[in-house]
Amino acid sequence: MRVLGIETSCDETAVAIVDDGISLISNGVASSMAQHALYGGVVPEIAARSHIEMIIPTIELSLKQAGCSWNQIDGIAVTYGAGLGGSLLIGVLTARTLAITNHKPLTACNHVLGHIFANFIQRSSLPNYILPDHLPQFPLIAVVVSGGHSQLVLFEDYFSYRLLGRTQDDAIGEAFDKVAKILGLPYPGGPSIAQIAQKGNADAYDLPRAKVAKYDFSFSGPKTAVLRLAQQLAGESYDFPSYRLQERLSEAQKADIAASFQRSVVKTVTEKVKLAVAEFNPRQVLLAGGVAANDCLRQTLAASLDCEFLVPDIKLCTDNGAMIAALGGWQFKYGYGIADPFSLDIAPNLSM
Repeated sequence: MRVLGIETSCDETAVAIVDDGISLISNGVASSMAQHALYGGVVPEIAARSHIEMIIPTIELSLKQAGCSWNQIDGIAVTYGAGLGGSLLIGVLTARTLAITNHKPLTACNHVLGHIFANFIQRSSLPNYILPDHLPQFPLIAVVVSGGHSQLVLFEDYFSYRLLGRTQDDAIGEAFDKVAKILGLPYPGGPSIAQIAQKGNADAYDLPRAKVAKYDFSFSGPKTAVLRLAQQLAGESYDFPSYRLQERLSEAQKADIAASFQRSVVKTVTEKVKLAVAEFNPRQVLLAGGVAANDCLRQTLAASLDCEFLVPDIKLCTDNGAMIAALGGWQFKYGYGIADPFSLDIAPNLSM
């Protein structure tokens, strides 16, 4: 089944086409990140307007890249939650209209589940993709790490899963962004922290980690610890504004702070995953989400686990249409999430 997937949950306008949930034949992304970087984070109104401008050109680009027409598309998949309301609305209304006018079935996709199903893409006719040579094997544990989500999920089958734990405050990507802002690094924070951390000493500072439920996460503590540490190194009190700290810290101090912070949060994630593996004995562990692109996290998990460890291609970690088209293929196959194109609504606060 050939599925066109539409993803507009945040700032990327993304459209891709995937065959049978496993074979990627086109993948187009139009990002408005450069506009948001001017403000240090995503501005919902800017994101929604960008989607309006780019959704049709991106769909046309994806069809052209795949070398197919609407007659060769068997179904449409679209992210309907979670995400920014205005952004989701553009994608869902577009998908509904296309489903009606082209007489195609429609399936509604959970954004977080889409990140996980990026790991199900096995092959591609597109160049420069590093993909697994076999499907994930159940039972498995999925580790979702992104700007808005940090979750640990046990899958018994494709759509039979149990949420083991989640963040109790900041998501891991959100914490990266906030620490980057304290250090005066560019948005998005994840890549900026990872880059400067390569020059730093990860053992320079021992940042505290929160004690929460067995499989839950908390990243607010290390983030606040970075703020207090930066204020201390600057010789200032706790009421000194965070936006002025960057000019008071040396490049070496920034690099050491970044490396120590990255080490702290990676260690937190790794320890939780190891606990889950020991208890549930999965066949595989899958990493998913934007922060799955972090080399330190990838390498630490790979070296720490006794079971098989799968990660998506770097280009399939951040928001993309391929993950939604892949998920949509499996949803169509198992009759999961089939939607009425005349009534499908968005769900900005959707959870797994």
